[in-house]
Amino acid sequence: MFILLMFFLFKYVDEFIGKGFEWYTILEIMMYQSAVNVAMALPLAILLSSIMTFGTLGENYELVAIKSAGISLQKAMRPLFVLVISLSVASFFFSDYMLPKANSKYYSLLYDMRNKKLSFLIKPGVFNTSITNYAIKVDRKGLVNPDSLFGIMIYDHTKVNDPRGVPTILLAKKGRMIKTEDGSTMILKLIDGIRYEESRGNGSTAYNPRQAYTRMRFQETEVKLDFSSFTSFNRTDEEKFQDNAPMLNLRGLTKRADSLSKTIDSLNKATKVNAGSYYKQNHYVKGYTKTKAAIKRIRENIIDVIPPKDRYSTIQNAIDLTSSLQQVVNNRIMEYDLKQKEVLKSKIEYQRKFTLAVSCLLLFFIGAPLGAIIRKGGLGLPVVIAVVFFLIYHIISTVAEKSAKEGSLDHVFGMWMAVIVLTPLGIFLTYKATVDSAIFDIDYYKQILVNLFKKVFRQKTQGTA
Repeated sequence: MFILLMFFLFKYVDEFIGKGFEWYTILEIMMYQSAVNVAMALPLAILLSSIMTFGTLGENYELVAIKSAGISLQKAMRPLFVLVISLSVASFFFSDYMLPKANSKYYSLLYDMRNKKLSFLIKPGVFNTSITNYAIKVDRKGLVNPDSLFGIMIYDHTKVNDPRGVPTILLAKKGRMIKTEDGSTMILKLIDGIRYEESRGNGSTAYNPRQAYTRMRFQETEVKLDFSSFTSFNRTDEEKFQDNAPMLNLRGLTKRADSLSKTIDSLNKATKVNAGSYYKQNHYVKGYTKTKAAIKRIRENIIDVIPPKDRYSTIQNAIDLTSSLQQVVNNRIMEYDLKQKEVLKSKIEYQRKFTLAVSCLLLFFIGAPLGAIIRKGGLGLPVVIAVVFFLIYHIISTVAEKSAKEGSLDHVFGMWMAVIVLTPLGIFLTYKATVDSAIFDIDYYKQILVNLFKKVFRQKTQGTA
């Protein structure tokens, strides 16, 4: 868990540093991240602890003593097997009840922290829109004093809401930031610049050729920026994130998938009706006349039937209808694909609730036999082997899950791919540990090579004789 938390901090250190967060806010998001990391940390912990436990037993010849007393390896593993089953069941309930709540709190807090307005961090060459109604860009900042700015451009949108107002542009060669004592206002002193302002004439919101355009040069001026939102950290309502798949339990995921499926069905029906209206034949005189006309069958090119004077307008009308239909269908296809991806996410998260519990069992049956075979305890070789096997498990599950999200692999098969691939390995290692196989015994392989060389040398000697 410590390693995973360090990875988290290294990933988001630039997002958190320099924004004035309180220490308890950092601890809060780390606590939520710890809950989110359980899905990765718990299987790895079970794998590592089982290798270390049985490796220590083998290194101290305690497994030999157990087996000499007539107790098989499976029987010796039975108490730990009960413990791992209990952990697996607890992990299932955790992923179904606690993990959705932890995800909701974690993502909402991370969203707020990443989008918190920057106080003094104005990056050179980038427009900063963190201050309400202002967009600020500077070419560079002072090397000695970071509050000194050079090459300043400010778009003032405070008058945009006024029907007669448009953005005001301020350009200055240099300036300096000064924060008031209460921290609610920042004064930006601009030196040697130009102010451009355009205003509507006669109170009209439409274009007026007599509208005023003002250009004013100044040696020094001040712009007061509202910094009240920087003094407090506002939290987003967690209800806004509740509809996402990671924030739902099994019941919520099932309900979400069903509602999305109904939405897709309604979308398909609406698209069919909408597209069919472009090809529907209109009977304008039906019901208004009793005249019956014979059905006319057109066997030649339909363009030749249309009078020459109406052909251009007819073809143009057909092109316009086809373009409109194509645009409607393309928009509906994009909406359909988005809904299908959301349904797929719900199904993937549904399977994830079960894969965590099963992966704990699987990695135990890989780690315990491995520890009995390598007969090494401590934090040396067991850590290396645990990391290698966990990386194999993690890579397989990550690649398969990504393929399932893209739709190139069935979601059930994709989420269970790692379990399917590594289960035969667990059975094989359990069998080898039961029969005391020396898979990782270097002396065993040395002896095989020595015997092989002796056999080859003996055959060559007999052939020469």
